Amino acid sequence: MSRLRDKGWVLPVSIILALLLGLLPLPELLQPLRPYWLALVLAYWVIEAPERVGLGVAFSCGVIADLLYGGVLGEQALRLVMLTFILQRFRARIRFFPMSQQMLAIGGLLFNDRIVSAVVHIAVGEPTLPWSYWWAPLLGMALWPLAFVLLDAVRFGRRGR
Repeated sequence: MSRLRDKGWVLPVSIILALLLGLLPLPELLQPLRPYWLALVLAYWVIEAPERVGLGVAFSCGVIADLLYGGVLGEQALRLVMLTFILQRFRARIRFFPMSQQMLAIGGLLFNDRIVSAVVHIAVGEPTLPWSYWWAPLLGMALWPLAFVLLDAVRFGRRGR
């Protein structure tokens, strides 16, 4: 049964790594394609370990991301809390979807995240992101299987054979 026991350090390290990936400088051409790493990592944890990650963790990560990335204070927190709430509501279904359907569900959540971001920017009078930034949810959706498998492997200590 020890194989089913996850490592406690993986959650904080994965969140810190996701925050750092969000800070990683990218060329101007690739900037619109930056996936929302923090959302992908939190989505994994909400789906696979809901007892460890909930709305409070999502809010805390969002506030930290707001402080690290700049921008409207509370925007990332709102976006991550909304994503987490929706995932918690539909977790039982999403968890047992085949990977292709999980990808679509995560893609829908990432598009919803872009809409929330645009609404927040409009509400506070900030300029909205250019249309090219709407490609990032598609890349995040495509990266979901890789992120899921990688986090699962690290969490349970599996090795490729």
